[in-house]
Amino acid sequence: MKRLLIVMTVLFGLLQYRLWFGQNSLPESFQLQEQIALQRQSNAKLIERNQVLKEEINDLRRGTEALEERARNELGMVKKGETFFRVVGEPQRNADIHR
Repeated sequence: MKRLLIVMTVLFGLLQYRLWFGQNSLPESFQLQEQIALQRQSNAKLIERNQVLKEEINDLRRGTEALEERARNELGMVKKGETFFRVVGEPQRNADIHR
């Protein structure tokens, strides 16, 4: 009976060692769960960004309004008969801060 108790105690100790310090241990499992959560957050942000880009591509394919807006904002283009005014100076927000 004493031998059985010693064998069971040693076996229990080995199992505890594997649980806490061995391969695929509990702390390693918690670390992997945290990495999975971070990766899922990153994936969600990338999926959202991709969706915005897909919508922009569809807008550009469908009509000229999105193309015209992009040309105006990014290239500074104007239509015939329009007058373009560029306001030079410190932005309003920064001007209020320095007063």
